[in-house]
Amino acid sequence: MTREAGELQLLAVLTLPGVEGSVRHARLFVRDTLVPGRLSPGDELLDDVTLVVDEFAANCVRHTASGRGGRFHVALWAGDGVLRAEVSDDGAGGKRPEPRDAQDAENGRGLQIVAALASRWGHRPDGPRTTVWAEFTTRVRC
Repeated sequence: MTREAGELQLLAVLTLPGVEGSVRHARLFVRDTLVPGRLSPGDELLDDVTLVVDEFAANCVRHTASGRGGRFHVALWAGDGVLRAEVSDDGAGGKRPEPRDAQDAENGRGLQIVAALASRWGHRPDGPRTTVWAEFTTRVRC
């Protein structure tokens, strides 16, 4: 993590098989973890976090070893005014996530969407694996 470990509290973590159907389960995990108690079902922040996790999870399945018989992990963290979503893959042969210039493409805009929705985002290597993360500013104490 880029923040001090004590600043964010782990809310929940889920490990899923690296198959397309797991992306839906990643979205449901976000909603089930944050509603009720932290966010309401119609909250725009909930929609943003869910969409970002969807993009991260789909990228894991499509572009990393997670989608070739592996797994991926979804973690939600919260701190004072911050909600953080992380997705960790099983490795991508040294490739790291980078937004593409895909204005006219039918796909490839996922990380641009992440950049537009999150307060900040990034990735960190963990050996052969990569964790992508996005942080969202919130007034709600998560």
